[in-house]
Amino acid sequence: MTGVAIEAHGLGRTYGRGGGGHRALHDCSFRLPAGRVCALVGPNGAGKSTLLNLTAGLDRPSAGSLTVLGSARPGDVRDRIAFVHQDKPLYPQLTVADTLWAGGELNPGRWDRATAARIAGTLPPKARVRTLSGGQRTRLALALALGKRPELMLLDEPMADLDPLARHELMGVLMAETAEHGTTIVMSSHILTELEGACDYLLFVDGGRVRLGGESDDIVGAHALLTGRARDLAPHTVIESRTTGRQLTALVRKEGPVDTADWAVTQPSLEELLLAHLRSPEAPPLLTPSASAVTGGVREEVSAV
Repeated sequence: MTGVAIEAHGLGRTYGRGGGGHRALHDCSFRLPAGRVCALVGPNGAGKSTLLNLTAGLDRPSAGSLTVLGSARPGDVRDRIAFVHQDKPLYPQLTVADTLWAGGELNPGRWDRATAARIAGTLPPKARVRTLSGGQRTRLALALALGKRPELMLLDEPMADLDPLARHELMGVLMAETAEHGTTIVMSSHILTELEGACDYLLFVDGGRVRLGGESDDIVGAHALLTGRARDLAPHTVIESRTTGRQLTALVRKEGPVDTADWAVTQPSLEELLLAHLRSPEAPPLLTPSASAVTGGVREEVSAV
């Protein structure tokens, strides 16, 4: 699949009335190319779930615009979107078999029975949803989502209640889905180590805005971890630094070549990079060209690598 899956311009969502309302998103602009596996990360309360709800057409913006799968009205393309909410809302009185049957009835013409059955795996068909464990409900919710054969799949903390083996297995299923069908996947999660190996795109949301956006490799490659006894870090942008004895360690955004005579240079992991930005909310945003929103043919460049 080519094109843009999600594009936002000045997107905002405020809850409550008057000046005391809570701003979950504010002046949020970005774009996500289709066919990517995107990690949506950020601290609690950053606006991740709000962004997913808006994208799924379950909520409306208070400001700005949001285009999903080419439509300025996300609710109009809901049949092309699958959303697995962190609460996994399923009908507790239905059996596993009844739930999968209902998925087929609600998605005529799109339902892939074989895929849904494969993801459901060994779940007991006659077991009622209310008797399933948290991990089993997650598996059933993912079976419904993938059986729908969506163009865009939104996952809000989908695997927090799965054991490591089940997480690894289902992550592999998601990767295969993108490779085979070009499905765009946006996955909110706090399990950074797993996202690093699975996701090729990153949206880091903090303070209601996208602070980092673009190809994961490009964003990581734009930074460096410097260690040495020198003190002058110019011209690089310092994200975080600390001094131990006479030695300085700094995570920087590179603004040119690094002097290797003064510094030992290593590449940070995605987890190290995100933790540094979480601890440094004043760091300037960085969006690669593919993640920068476009208005009237003019790209809204925040920053580019």
